[in-house]
Amino acid sequence: MSGEPGQPTTSTRVKHFFLGAPRNINDPKIFHKLALIPFLAWVGLGADGLSSSAYGPEEAFRSLGQHTYLALFIALATILTVFIISYAYSRIIEHFPHGGGGYIVATHMIGEKAGVVSGAALIVDYILTITVSIAACSDALFSYLPLEYHNFKIVFAALLILFMIIMNMRGVKESIMGLAPIFLTFIITHVVLLGYGFFSHFSEVGNVVHQVHSGLQKDLSTIGFFGVMLILLRAYSLGGGTYTGIEAVSNGLQIMRDPKVQTGKRTMLYMAASLAITAGGLAILYLVVGVTPAHGKTLNSVLADSLFGSWSFGQAFAVITIFSEGALLLVAAQAGFIDAPRIMANMAVDSWLPHRFAAFSERLTMQNGVMMVGTAALALLIYTNGSITALVIMYSINVFLTFSISEFGMSRFFIKHRKKEKFWKKHLSVHLTGLILCVTILAVTVSEKFLEGGWLTLVITSAVIVLCYFIRRHYLRVHADKKKFDELLTNIPTIGEPNREAVNPKENTAILMVNGYNGFGVHTFLTIVRQFPDFYKNFIFVSVAVIDQGLFKGEEGVDNHKKSIQEALEKYVDLARRLGLKADYRVETGTDVVKSGSELCINVNKEFRRSMVFSGKLAFRMEKFYHKFLHNETAFAIQRILHWNGVPNMILPIRMDL
Repeated sequence: MSGEPGQPTTSTRVKHFFLGAPRNINDPKIFHKLALIPFLAWVGLGADGLSSSAYGPEEAFRSLGQHTYLALFIALATILTVFIISYAYSRIIEHFPHGGGGYIVATHMIGEKAGVVSGAALIVDYILTITVSIAACSDALFSYLPLEYHNFKIVFAALLILFMIIMNMRGVKESIMGLAPIFLTFIITHVVLLGYGFFSHFSEVGNVVHQVHSGLQKDLSTIGFFGVMLILLRAYSLGGGTYTGIEAVSNGLQIMRDPKVQTGKRTMLYMAASLAITAGGLAILYLVVGVTPAHGKTLNSVLADSLFGSWSFGQAFAVITIFSEGALLLVAAQAGFIDAPRIMANMAVDSWLPHRFAAFSERLTMQNGVMMVGTAALALLIYTNGSITALVIMYSINVFLTFSISEFGMSRFFIKHRKKEKFWKKHLSVHLTGLILCVTILAVTVSEKFLEGGWLTLVITSAVIVLCYFIRRHYLRVHADKKKFDELLTNIPTIGEPNREAVNPKENTAILMVNGYNGFGVHTFLTIVRQFPDFYKNFIFVSVAVIDQGLFKGEEGVDNHKKSIQEALEKYVDLARRLGLKADYRVETGTDVVKSGSELCINVNKEFRRSMVFSGKLAFRMEKFYHKFLHNETAFAIQRILHWNGVPNMILPIRMDL
């Protein structure tokens, strides 16, 4: 239990050792210190897209079978698709500068139902991002170890997930800076791989052109144009894993440095260019070098061995190159820890998920979301036994589901606002093209891989959607009851002159914790007046201006929120004075209502020694197991801390007809 404020317990000191000391929310430079410049955003968010070059082009190339000459067309289609989707998401960044990506686009452009589908799919997608990235990382790192060590691969992957959870609870910027060397190693080794590969085989361009021409003529004469297109379309669609992660930049816009739109668009450009060059270049090199699959090895490792085999230190460099791919997948998992908690926070603000997911920790991280997605990723890792095949299938389906919804939403927007948007035809053509590409990849992936794991991701996503509707229904019913209180109690008529006397610290004082000016707070205040007539001479209304995801948009947002809380407290003071009572208020800013609220009450109690703290709690007709999860047990948590510090506290019930 907590001790005196300012005297951290042993558990607190241990926590600060691993996670770091609390952030100062009142520091006017805190937003600048936490925000990411384009390079760090590229590392933290772009790695998700760039890492897909480790498995996306390979999947497409393998599916070509004997028709490897089509790899040239796959490479060109891949480059074009990357830039089309990236450009479309750059437009989304312009229209939604506060981030949120697919969930916000679907909600605002199509409606709430589309929004919850997109949001649920994105949450599952980012959990799978973590799982598939960590599992692929483990596979790459263990591929050079003796077989007897492979039994520890899942344990190693689980430890990596736990490590990432701790890193992200320390802070996003800290976790990204710690992983930046891995990202840079990948960039350097793959610049050498691609550059040397094309330079050393430049003389064979004529042979490759002849191979493509003769292969195409042969297939056109045997299976026809339609047959060639089917092979090409299937390979293109099954290589859809290449494009996973492109949306991460628009989803994580909140953590970027101002001006956010310019930072986000520049980050998107970095990511698109690096992914297009790497994925397209690898697909072409497979064809140019004549790579063939080898048992127990990825195509990239075969390619690296072939290119660097003649070097004196070639084998070592090849190992470093492939290890950097595996390690980059660890960095790619970071995107899941960055974006999933923020999507959950946006959905929590809209009451699709428990409100606690919108709360920040004292390190200003989305602690609840980080813990939830990390735990879910760990569960999926164990359930699938780290199977990359099953995980990538699940991953790709949800990615292209959200892509399709977002592209449809933006297409609908430009059609609807064609009279207001000067270049609506240009933007509409891009989004419609992206929509056709994404729907095609989604349809082929689901039909081809439904029984190989596709069904599971659809079941999980559907379950999340159903859960969201259940949570939203509960919150709407509670909100309806709250509205009745507001209508009855927030406009109480009074007569006579208000009491203008100052509060007296020597008299009996009621300290009342409130959350905005509403019927619940007024009900609790009037209950004290009725139950203790003429006993309390002073009323001190206290509140915490809680900074959560819905408000973390800069110093201005925090100041406006503090001002709104002060105005609410002034209304309570005005009501008490109109009822002939002496009153005042106190306010504090923080990320944790329990910690900040208990410290505020303890400090007010020191000022008014003859005082009692009062708070209210929702009382349901029948308590359900989920009530404690959907409604923070704030009153009881604060009561335990106050009692430990010798401050009397009474919790008054607020009856709900549910």
